[in-house]
Amino acid sequence: MPVIEPISPQTAAITAGVLAEALPYIRRFKDKTIVIKYGGNAMTEPELKEGFARDVVLLKLVGLNPVVVHGGGPQINALLDRVGKQGQFIQGMRVTDSETMDIVEMVLGGLVNKEIVSLINQHGGRAVGLTGKDGHFIRAQKMFLKGEKDEEQIDIGQVGEIESIDPELVALLDTRDFIPVIAPIGVGSAGEAFNINADLVAGKLAEVLGAEKLILMTNTPGVLDQQGQLLTRLTPKIVDALVADGTISGGMIPKISSALEAAVNGVNAVHIIDGRVKHALLLEVLTDHGVGTMIERDE
Repeated sequence: MPVIEPISPQTAAITAGVLAEALPYIRRFKDKTIVIKYGGNAMTEPELKEGFARDVVLLKLVGLNPVVVHGGGPQINALLDRVGKQGQFIQGMRVTDSETMDIVEMVLGGLVNKEIVSLINQHGGRAVGLTGKDGHFIRAQKMFLKGEKDEEQIDIGQVGEIESIDPELVALLDTRDFIPVIAPIGVGSAGEAFNINADLVAGKLAEVLGAEKLILMTNTPGVLDQQGQLLTRLTPKIVDALVADGTISGGMIPKISSALEAAVNGVNAVHIIDGRVKHALLLEVLTDHGVGTMIERDE
């Protein structure tokens, strides 16, 4: 039999305190939906991947309904490199021609999605992988970016903006205790695939599901000011000022836009957290010590 080391009184007190701290949050969020955008280092470092899967299963087992929307930028870039294709971004969006779209579908809908599903299932969950093409539950249309001139439009290929999300499929999975794991691929009116920013999918999905929380995992402690200090709370007015002075730029723009829209449209709490921190998800949901940046409506 394995030898069980006795626990010290100090360690026992800390452990008991953490468990007791979680109880009111478990009660508060029982049967509530939490949409989690999973990305960054948490998707590429083995220890963080395992920890994320365990955390999602734990949230489900204590009565919450986690819904995972994942990205896969590093994995897409790696496969593009292997085929000798250079990735390009404009205003934080990946330029997606037909060849790149094939790779996006292969990586997001296949490799990455199935790995996440497998990890969650290995740790006792019941995960089901989806893309927006399944049941056509994420309907999209072609996105054009605004150019420097008012009437100028920039064509970035098969990149989509969301027309609608049908919540029925995800809600059905929740009722049967499955954990939906969603790749951000939408479908157009002619059945064509569209690459959609995962932050935008997570935000819109949180809205239509009436989620209690939207949590966006990233590779920074949250939103930082120009001195590198963490901004713990943001409102639309503050965000506008940060975009104007260049503090928020590039890939952070769609993330913040998604968070703001979700907050304005009824999601009770929106957080941008550091996915490089072990168990950041549990720290945000089940403890007094929230991590990262909280986005809220203007009062």
